[in-house]
Amino acid sequence: MPDVYDICAMNPQRMRKGWKKHMLHFECDYACGAAQPVLDALVRTNGEQTSGYGEDLHCERARALIRQLCRRPDAAVHFVTGGTQANLTVIAAALRPFEGVLCADTGHINVHETGAVEAAGHKVLPLPGREGKITAAQVRAAVEAHRDDATHEHMVRPALVYISHPTELGPLYSRQELQDLSDTCRALGIRLFLDGARLGYGLAAQPEVDLPFLARVCDAFTIGGTKVGFLFGEAIVLTDEGINDCFRYHIKQRGGMLAKGRLLGVQFEAMLENGDYTRLAARANDLAQELKRAFMDHGCALLSDTAANQIFPILPDEAARRLATGYAFSFWERVDDTHQAVRFCTNVTTDRADVDALLRDIDRAF
Repeated sequence: MPDVYDICAMNPQRMRKGWKKHMLHFECDYACGAAQPVLDALVRTNGEQTSGYGEDLHCERARALIRQLCRRPDAAVHFVTGGTQANLTVIAAALRPFEGVLCADTGHINVHETGAVEAAGHKVLPLPGREGKITAAQVRAAVEAHRDDATHEHMVRPALVYISHPTELGPLYSRQELQDLSDTCRALGIRLFLDGARLGYGLAAQPEVDLPFLARVCDAFTIGGTKVGFLFGEAIVLTDEGINDCFRYHIKQRGGMLAKGRLLGVQFEAMLENGDYTRLAARANDLAQELKRAFMDHGCALLSDTAANQIFPILPDEAARRLATGYAFSFWERVDDTHQAVRFCTNVTTDRADVDALLRDIDRAF
C-alpha cells in the first residue's frame, strides 16, 4: 500500500499561497486540537503541582479507572504520548532479540512507522491481509512453517501477533475473529497485541467487542487518545506479567516517559470517567456514515466497508479534483485509469456544519 498523503499536498503552489488554511479538513482524525472535556480538565487542573513521570494522583486514578472498565484489577496500565511510541515499546518489551512480530501487510508497524520496530532490532513479518485483517489460520500456518523448518534456528522466530482495531483500512475484527486469534496464539505459545489507536471508534461501532473482552483475549492492547479527541496520549494495558516486567525501563529508554506525565492522566480521567470517550466517538462514526451513504447514493463503490469514522469511497478522478478544491482528504490508492480510492475521516470534534457543507458539495461533484 502506498503511503497515505494529504491530497492537498499534491499542489505545493496552492499551499504556498495559503490555500490550505481555508480548507475543511477530513484527511485524518487528529487534525483537531482536543475535545471540550479534555480542555476543561486541563484548565481546571493547570494550577496543581504534582509528581512527575506518571507517578501523580491523576495517572493513578486513570489507571484505576481503566482497570475498572476492563474488569482486570491485575492489569498493568502505562501512559505514553503517541501510537508509534506505544507500539514500539510494547513490541520491544514482548520480544527476545531473535524474535519478530507477525502483522497484516498493511499494518501500521509495517508501512507507516519508518521502520521503528526494525530499528529496535526486531523484524516485522507481514502476512497478506484482507481489508487490513489477518486470520488465526494464517498465524498458525506462519508459526508452524517456521517450527517445521529444519533450519528454523537460522531465521527470525515469530513470537507476537500485531493487529489493529479498527484496521488501517477501516473494518473491525469481529468478536469471533478476535477470540480465534487469541485461542490460536495461546495454543502456539505466542502473544497477541492489539493496536487501539482508534479504539474509541471501534468500541462505539461494535459494543460486543468491549474493554473486558479485549482484556481477556489480548496480552497487550492500547486505548488510543491522540486520534480520539485528546491533545496526545495512549494508554498501554498489559495483562501479561512477562511483558510488564521492567516495562517502565522500556518506556524511558524509548523516550516515552513524559516528565509532565500528569497531562496524560488528566486526559484519560476526563474522557473515561463519564463515558465521553465512546459517546463522542459514536457521534463521529455517525457523521462518517452519513458521508459514506452520500457517496454510495452517487454510485461510488467502497474500497472497504466500514462502520466507524473512516470511509474509503472510490471516486472518479474528476469528482476527486472538484472536492479537493475545498476539502482536505487522503489519497489511498489508484483503482484504475480514471478512479482513485480516497479516505475521509471524521473525529470527535468534527463540526456538523462542515459535514453539511461536504454533503452539499458531494452532490455538486457528480
